[in-house]
Amino acid sequence: MRTIKAGQDGAHERRSMSTVKNALTQKSGALIHVRSGDMVVEALRQMRDNQVRSVLVIDDDVLVGIVTQGDCAIKVLLPGLDAKQTPVGQVMTGNPVTVKPDDRLEGCMAMMAQRGFRHLPVLDAGKVVGVISIGDVVKNIIRDLEHNVDDLMGYIMKDGPGG
Repeated sequence: MRTIKAGQDGAHERRSMSTVKNALTQKSGALIHVRSGDMVVEALRQMRDNQVRSVLVIDDDVLVGIVTQGDCAIKVLLPGLDAKQTPVGQVMTGNPVTVKPDDRLEGCMAMMAQRGFRHLPVLDAGKVVGVISIGDVVKNIIRDLEHNVDDLMGYIMKDGPGG
């Protein structure tokens, strides 16, 4: 497991207080996961039924990987493998990069853009507590920017010079 600290730059911390934990609180539903020995068809069912594009792979309460729709298409469909007979462990991305609840969303977004990730598992004291997507990150950053604009407008209109 590789946990990378996302966005601990002091300038970013002053501009926004959005953390991974904040993003997770905006999400609903249970943690979607499969086991590495489950067949790929089960991972695809979980994605379809929960309207997500990836699922975590957890064996004995330990995160061992992540599998995405792209993994299934490229590593199963294209080579002509049978999703009902191919174990998730054969196509998942093992040892995924993770983040912690107190990591800043700006750092997560930068890492996701730089490394081509769309999903980041979240670990708290080694335990999986969720997963954030690039969509979650963008929504939270936009929400923060809207709050900042509202605060500035309030200052200008009421408290600022000539207000």
